[in-house]
Amino acid sequence: MRRTVFVLGGARSGKSAFAERLADATGLEQVYIATGQAFDAEMVARIDAHRRSRGTGWRTVEAPQALTQAIRAEARQDRVLLVDCLTLWLSNCLLADGDIAAAIDELGRMLEAADGTIILVSNEVGLSIVPENALARAFRDHSGRMNQAIAARADEAWLVAAGLPLKLKG
Repeated sequence: MRRTVFVLGGARSGKSAFAERLADATGLEQVYIATGQAFDAEMVARIDAHRRSRGTGWRTVEAPQALTQAIRAEARQDRVLLVDCLTLWLSNCLLADGDIAAAIDELGRMLEAADGTIILVSNEVGLSIVPENALARAFRDHSGRMNQAIAARADEAWLVAAGLPLKLKG
């Protein structure tokens, strides 16, 4: 059984908490695949708060760039993987001068092949103004393409705004 769920929303929209509730509802072993990196004290505090809010039922795998490898290693019928979040992974790939289109395509192929339930969280960044610098514009454009590609492959897609989930697909 393979099931892919895509959860999209703005910053502090409640998307991660909603994705965690979806994972809890499966009753499966829970694996949290974390893509964030703590480069400063504020991010250390964010990661720590996120970890505490999840509780003790989760095993965490750090995958700031090697996301497809982590999914390949962890996906099983008796597990739910929660990837949080795709936009941090995309940022890491972009800052490492990676081939973004190839990385997104590889992730999509992995999702189609992986066993078990995979829940992916991503930020919707395309609803605001056009960024003033080239890197921010490239990030926004890659993010939009990535979100479209993942949503197309997902069995379910949700948009979370103000803590309220709206089912888009499935």
